[in-house]
Amino acid sequence: MFTGIIETIGVVANSVKEQENLYLTIKSDITHELKIDQSVAHNGVCLTVVAIKNDEYTVTAIKETLDKTTIGYLKIDDIINLERAMKLGDRLDGHIVQGHVDGTGICKKISDEDGSTWFTFQYERNKNNLTIEKGSITVNGVSLTVINSKENEFSVAIIPYTKEHTTFKTLELNDIVNLEFDVIGKYVARLTAFAN
Repeated sequence: MFTGIIETIGVVANSVKEQENLYLTIKSDITHELKIDQSVAHNGVCLTVVAIKNDEYTVTAIKETLDKTTIGYLKIDDIINLERAMKLGDRLDGHIVQGHVDGTGICKKISDEDGSTWFTFQYERNKNNLTIEKGSITVNGVSLTVINSKENEFSVAIIPYTKEHTTFKTLELNDIVNLEFDVIGKYVARLTAFAN
């Protein structure tokens, strides 16, 4: 379980494909605090640490993860948002984030708005993937509040601190991002569908 509050940014140091799996090695300033078998969110994707060496650690992404997220597009020297799993009893500063990405979206608009930056994303909607005004959304692992919710589209406003300390600082038009829709909203949508 995660909160969507990014701890730090890592750098992809190596990427190796073995059969259907991808092994990513990440260089990070939190590596010395990690243990093998720990879960870490990488741009919002929960992956398990399988090896640690010096200031780098390795995680494995299976085909299902590669098919539904942007993890397979990462290249050496790309930066990536990192968050360790929350501890029981920690404050929940963002919202409940599972690290189970629902799909991807495309950045369609970026605009500066008097101190914040607005990003608009389009996504393929299905019965469980929806947004509401002032609801929660996770974009590349960052917990954000939805503004301008429309069918297949939403916007978020990023404060300067968040932009500087996450991969939003390098996000460009038409970039693909990982989206995790609010888990409570998904349950409500599913229950409503069953009731009808």
